[in-house]
Amino acid sequence: MKLDRRHFIGGTLALGASACIPPDQSPMGRLAAELRLIEAVGNGTLGVELFDTVSGMSVGLNRDRRFGHASSFKFSLAALLLQRHAAGQIDADKRVTWTEADMLEHAPFTRERIGTGATLRELARATQITSDNPAANILLRNLGGPAGLTAFWRSIGDEVSRLDRIEPEMNIVPPAEFRDTATPAAMARNVAKIIYGDVLPEAERAELKGWMIATETGLRRVRAGLPEGWVAGDKTGTSGMVGTEGNYIDIGFAEGPKGQPPITFACYFRARQADDDMAARAELTLSRVGKIIKEFAEPERGLPVIGKLY
Repeated sequence: MKLDRRHFIGGTLALGASACIPPDQSPMGRLAAELRLIEAVGNGTLGVELFDTVSGMSVGLNRDRRFGHASSFKFSLAALLLQRHAAGQIDADKRVTWTEADMLEHAPFTRERIGTGATLRELARATQITSDNPAANILLRNLGGPAGLTAFWRSIGDEVSRLDRIEPEMNIVPPAEFRDTATPAAMARNVAKIIYGDVLPEAERAELKGWMIATETGLRRVRAGLPEGWVAGDKTGTSGMVGTEGNYIDIGFAEGPKGQPPITFACYFRARQADDDMAARAELTLSRVGKIIKEFAEPERGLPVIGKLY
């Protein structure tokens, strides 16, 4: 087919126009672009979801991509105990004991209490605040194992997150793995439902929220990027991946001092290179997401408020 000059010019102009489509200049588009830049500078794969608990609006990057939990599942595990206690299905103040066979690396609480034992509530607090690994396994043993926690997520509307193994095997999550994973989009909403919704009664919500605020492992991650005056709490996770990658996670909530809507966040970062400064680089990457949270929560971003969802 022979093209005349008019058809050729018209087609060329259309191709040029499509190649020069300006980037999304909406508030959400600009924030998404900032997240992509943070990912590029960090030299890894960044998964983020920021969720406005009032409007239901969100912004993210790789938000539906699966990432390993590492220790971040322990937040939901503590919530499950408190939920079952409130429902009269288990006594959170029941004392349990364990043996040397239960001990694992990173056991700041359970090592100290191996002779006397502890209540399930104390174990939940320890696994949230100190990320004690034997404490998490003992709780799982009393709450139906990995299937019990997966069922909890399903019961609150999360059809994505899953736990399949216990510590420490559940940390072996290479990029193609399906087991022991969640997505940023699912987990940010789980935090919103648990901390601001009706998954837990008010007293249990306040207790868990207090544990999250007292969790110091996240002070150099997302919370490090928040301005002074913000109240935030989180649960972190860190694991070595199969190969040369590291997995760095931070999930939680942030509340501004000027009436900004509470924001929940779920951030996952896979560092591509195993080097001496990998941990510092990952924590810096996550702290930069904290700065995005402030921008996302500002009322002038012009987003409609459609009413509290939870």
